[in-house]
Amino acid sequence: MKQTLEQEYKQAKRKSAKPMLWVSMVSMTMMFAGLTSAYVVSRKRADWVSFDLPNAFYISTFLIVLSSITFMLAKYFIKQNNRQITSVFLLSTLFLGLGFVFFQFEGFNELLQSGLFFAGEFSTVKSSFIYGITIAHLAHVAAGIVVLFVVIFNHFNKKYHANDTLGLELGAIFWHFVDILWIYLFLFFYFIR
Repeated sequence: MKQTLEQEYKQAKRKSAKPMLWVSMVSMTMMFAGLTSAYVVSRKRADWVSFDLPNAFYISTFLIVLSSITFMLAKYFIKQNNRQITSVFLLSTLFLGLGFVFFQFEGFNELLQSGLFFAGEFSTVKSSFIYGITIAHLAHVAAGIVVLFVVIFNHFNKKYHANDTLGLELGAIFWHFVDILWIYLFLFFYFIR
């Protein structure tokens, strides 16, 4: 009886995991939609100053796109029960994600060296938005990196195999979400000056 209840609980938990993740991602999307809407409205201000994105943001964009590809490959190879190649791609995803974070901060340094600050006398409305929105995105990437550590830990503890990839799939969905979100933000900043 106890074992049956435990199995039913695990089954219910598995069924609700993806829908709950999707609900949370929709709410995060709404937050960024609000932030980018405020950016668009603020462009009409008289003190709006336009400037190019830091070069480091281009590199970070390339790295996060590449990290999504490596995560997709990890998911593919775990379904083939190829644990060794899965390990390589999961670790690659982690290092590419950390590289993304590094180049985001390099982008902040480029902004600072250009005299563009988040707040204060030398800040602009646009620079404040770029810092604020990018930092909000970095918070989600940090959560994604924690998720990656959990996925990698579980993978090395042999929790995932061809017939049970739920945790890895959930991690991949969230990671692809932060990737797509950054691509949207990058293109938004690039085209909406």
